[in-house]
Amino acid sequence: MHLGIDRLLRHDLPPRLLTTLRTARIGMLTNDLALTSQLTRGRAALAAEGWSLSLLFGPEHGMDGRAKEGALIDDVRDRVTGVPVRSLYGPTVRPSAEDLADLDVVLVDLPDVGARFYTYIWTMSHMLEACAHAGVAVIVLDRPNPLGGLLEQAEGPMLDEAAQSLVGRWSMPIRHGLTIGELARHWVRTRGIDVDLDVVELDGWRRGDTAIGREELRWMPPSPNLPSAATALLYPGTCLAEGVNVSEGRSTAVPFRVIGAPFIDAEDYAQALADLDLPGVTASPYGFTPLVRDHAGVQCEGVILHVTDAAALRPVHTGARLLSLLAEMYPESLAERSLIPMPGESNWSPLEKLFGVRGAFQQIADGSWNDPATLAVPDWSAAVEADLLYA
Repeated sequence: MHLGIDRLLRHDLPPRLLTTLRTARIGMLTNDLALTSQLTRGRAALAAEGWSLSLLFGPEHGMDGRAKEGALIDDVRDRVTGVPVRSLYGPTVRPSAEDLADLDVVLVDLPDVGARFYTYIWTMSHMLEACAHAGVAVIVLDRPNPLGGLLEQAEGPMLDEAAQSLVGRWSMPIRHGLTIGELARHWVRTRGIDVDLDVVELDGWRRGDTAIGREELRWMPPSPNLPSAATALLYPGTCLAEGVNVSEGRSTAVPFRVIGAPFIDAEDYAQALADLDLPGVTASPYGFTPLVRDHAGVQCEGVILHVTDAAALRPVHTGARLLSLLAEMYPESLAERSLIPMPGESNWSPLEKLFGVRGAFQQIADGSWNDPATLAVPDWSAAVEADLLYA
């Protein structure tokens, strides 16, 4: 498989794009986690090949990808290329007119996870709008969706746009099944973003391909708490635990593969999950001590999840059922988390923003989403058909 960045390095682009790029003043939205197929940092490979970058833009976790979730990032000078870096996860989440004034084109090369609430895609959405206003072209160097792109596996609910935040701006399902380039095409078309957009397509990726298997050996964590492809498969569901007072395992060896809290009995919870017989996943009793967030420094009991069939797994349904089961077993202990919103965000709770529905905690606790059919998004495939690039 050849990534979009690989094709650019090989000059395997339409002549029109090559002509534009040879004389363009180039900006780039990227980070250390966007590797080439040769496992080198994309921007470093471009610089080594003589491409001139004028300004870099960094998403959440910073240019080096090491900052903790939610940590605001300062502007810096890139230690790899020497180029200034403008943070898009600090006081502002989109580039200013001044940032773009001396650019002709912005390259976007970011890994994605395939979940609506992963912030990199929304940083790209702000870039698309800012470039439209500034008259700057955008070229997305496409990358695979590690969860695959089979649209029949997409899972909602669709985002209520009143939930506005950097984990969701526009209506789409949690597991969306698109590549980052296809998402850019979809938003430009459906949101009326008047930007000159090109997507450098992948070679050798098909919609049924996931990061499980051979590609897992080459897995580069797209952020600090996604250490494996198996973790990425579970993330669209287990990330919902961030909205309640349980630990999802951040700071442990198995983030987003575990659910635990001091009030959980591991044996009882694991057995109750086994009785549900959720497709594609099983759970074992597991204890751990998180170092951050809920229950930091406190011994937690819970479960560790194992993916048994990636094709059968429905991660969002799994995540919602994990929480509703806790509500059934520990109704006096499970509680929703509150969080002060970032500037410009809605005042919805963290779980409401993640799930995309007002009143998400009560609905999940009441079992309103226990049936996987409630998470079906039958109109999504037709809505994105015009934006698809791969079979």
